[in-house]
Amino acid sequence: MNYIIYDLEATCWENPPPDYVQETIEIGAYRINHFGEVRGKFNRFVRPVVHPILSPFCRDLTSITQEDVNRAKTFTAVIEEFWDWARIEEEDYTLCSWGNFDKKMFISDCKLHRLAFDWAEPHANLKEQYRLMKHMRQGIGLRKAVESEGILFTGQHHRGISDAENLVKLFLKYLGNWTV
Repeated sequence: MNYIIYDLEATCWENPPPDYVQETIEIGAYRINHFGEVRGKFNRFVRPVVHPILSPFCRDLTSITQEDVNRAKTFTAVIEEFWDWARIEEEDYTLCSWGNFDKKMFISDCKLHRLAFDWAEPHANLKEQYRLMKHMRQGIGLRKAVESEGILFTGQHHRGISDAENLVKLFLKYLGNWTV
């Protein structure tokens, strides 16, 4: 069993346009085996096609530049690389993210690009599981959860690879307690 701990960044606006379609612009992920060993790291930018120009709000929030996405491959090419890296066709896996947004984005992007999306179904919402584990009324943000556990939050918040790395730290602290 592989746990694919991942985080996506997507196009975003302070005031969304009328034809609001979010697209993934970064995939950051770690593959962890059932022993808690990190077996791989994946980080790619993705070039959006519906709204190819990032809003100033999005660039400020994520620190992803227009040049980063201009040089990137489209979702179809990147997701195929991701499937190969994650061994989606070869091994049992569960996708794990902080909340359901990332799963919804994978499905939405697959539909947009006319790709199969059933591979995104084996998914664990670690934010909800953490809320239940800690007996909280409502979920909290990843950074707050990491820091409340006494874990140093490293990297750039709202960057796929950094958020995935920090989620890995939290995941490993409670390895064996997640419903995955």
